[in-house]
Amino acid sequence: MRFAARVHVTLKRGYSDPEGETTARALKGLGYSVLDVRVGKVYDLSLEAGDEEEARRIIEEICLRLLANPTKDDYSFELRDVA
Repeated sequence: MRFAARVHVTLKRGYSDPEGETTARALKGLGYSVLDVRVGKVYDLSLEAGDEEEARRIIEEICLRLLANPTKDDYSFELRDVA
């Protein structure tokens, strides 16, 4: 079975987000009433797995081994069957 996953990785609250802070300042300078900006990454993956449970296990492993640092990052993902 083929699956598509979209993984979202963001810094945990409490960690400095210089890119988000810079973006917030720039938006305020343009006149927008922005209170906070947090920057993250989005990964789109295609994979093959025997079933949805296996696909979820694989994506979870990929997140923990490469895409996110569990000490400083939060992550979530959506998975869909692309038969």
